[in-house]
Amino acid sequence: MTDGAVVSTGSTDGAGWTDGAGSTGGSDAARLAGYVEVWWQAVDDFTRLLEELSDEDWHRPTDLPGWDVHDVAAHTAHLEAVLAGAPEETVDVGQPPHVTGLLGLYTEQGVVARKDRTPDELITEIRESATARHTALLADPPTDAGASPPRMFGGVGWSWERLLRNRPLDVWMHDQDVRRAVGRPGGLDGAAAVHVADYLAESLGFVLAKKVGAAPGTTVLLLVHGHAPVAYAVDEAGRGVRLAEAPTEPTATIACDRETFVVLAGGRRRAEDRAVSLRGDVALARQVVDALAVTP
Repeated sequence: MTDGAVVSTGSTDGAGWTDGAGSTGGSDAARLAGYVEVWWQAVDDFTRLLEELSDEDWHRPTDLPGWDVHDVAAHTAHLEAVLAGAPEETVDVGQPPHVTGLLGLYTEQGVVARKDRTPDELITEIRESATARHTALLADPPTDAGASPPRMFGGVGWSWERLLRNRPLDVWMHDQDVRRAVGRPGGLDGAAAVHVADYLAESLGFVLAKKVGAAPGTTVLLLVHGHAPVAYAVDEAGRGVRLAEAPTEPTATIACDRETFVVLAGGRRRAEDRAVSLRGDVALARQVVDALAVTP
């Protein structure tokens, strides 16, 4: 399950969480404001979707192990509430098999704490928390991308860049989790969808160099429908480096639609369940596709 974090490389070796590598240019203030607007629209779309669900829909399992639709909404409500200033909750989550690591334990606490809340209560919590935070961000917008936000979930040490860039990813990915669970496709052409796919594409270098361990000189070209080509090469130090231009003869080429890419990079489903075109060194391309999942 994702908490809005994604492993990325930009032009680095991909060690750790992204902090804006590969993000769009412009001033910090303008870029951060753009992230806020994408997140705000994603929240509105998500809550509108939740309002349309039947009672049965709220109990349908999602692609996230151990979580149904209610759990996904509860998780979103938890993080938005904490970011808006609500106190942290500490509850006993037991030892569910789908929880791994400290981050999983933290996010599960928010879900368990909301097990008895009605769908309307969860929707209201998401909307009220997001509205309070949106209002605060408009009244006093952050201007330094590297500065620390005054409030963070789980006490993680994220910058404004990392937090505001990751929130649209988390909300939109969970919107899609719900849509797949209840059979309501949509939301694939908006600003949040573009933001998430572009963001996840930055992890290609990490996947190629670190997860696959490709040899120096290896190049991979990623073609996601509706996005500019993305190409990475492994340098002599074994790092994944983004190329300014797509190579004419990459070692391997991977092509797919936006939904397929985010499902794979988000770790939701396996490659064999999706339509992906592989060219060049097909064995290498298959290794990369099988290792695309980069959200924890």
